[in-house]
Amino acid sequence: MDITQANVVLDTLKTQLTDFGLKLLGAIFLWFIGGWLIKKGTLLLSRLLKRQNIEPTLIKYVSNFIGVVLQIILIVAILGYFGIETTSFAALLATAGIAIGAAWSGLLANFAAGAFLVIFRPFNVGDFITAGGVTGTVEEIGLFVTVINTMDNVRTIIANNKIFSDNIQNFSTNPYRRVDLVAQLDHSVPPEEAIARLKSRLSAIANVISEPAPDVEILEFNLAGTVLAVRPYCHNRDYWQVYFDTNKAIRETFGEAGYPTPEQHYTLRQAA
Repeated sequence: MDITQANVVLDTLKTQLTDFGLKLLGAIFLWFIGGWLIKKGTLLLSRLLKRQNIEPTLIKYVSNFIGVVLQIILIVAILGYFGIETTSFAALLATAGIAIGAAWSGLLANFAAGAFLVIFRPFNVGDFITAGGVTGTVEEIGLFVTVINTMDNVRTIIANNKIFSDNIQNFSTNPYRRVDLVAQLDHSVPPEEAIARLKSRLSAIANVISEPAPDVEILEFNLAGTVLAVRPYCHNRDYWQVYFDTNKAIRETFGEAGYPTPEQHYTLRQAA
């Protein structure tokens, strides 16, 4: 190789290195500028969502998701700036996204259900509910799971999709609820007398509200006698206290009245 050829090679190498260096500087510039714009954009989105009184946890996850998507787009754009073919790379990302979505379909369903729970608010933290087959007090509402403390103080974690796809009973929404109990009478006891005694006694139970007034009515008849429906009303926080006190009131009222213990009666007839 003569001097002329060597100079040509060196010039070509210098040109290529210069072009590569300029592209590298440009890529670094694009990375920092793009990252700054993405950060500013996600912060602006978070502020807009906060003004709509959206759950902070949901805002965080939405902002992070959008930030990751924009960063992937930025990387693809920088690769294209270097002249790298990005069509196959984009197709690979799309295929990977479909595969991940299929593998995580259950997790994504829980995420979507959690977002709807946060937006529509069928219940709040501290509410007493039945959801997903579990009854208890809501301790935490997450984007994937909801935590409920059951009545026997067991911390139970339920997938949000199971909650959202099933019926939800919120006992804390209405100002009061009804306690449903029954009282068995013997055949010899006049039901009207027992009803009057129970109504008077129920009104004296602590935390039984006066409006609506307690209900005591004939529910059905069986082999032992008349069955009364005993239904006082109370606030949700007092439910179990009123429940147990009502059972006690039934026993004490019937005992003080001297009512006999209910017994089933049969009539046997002998064929002639």
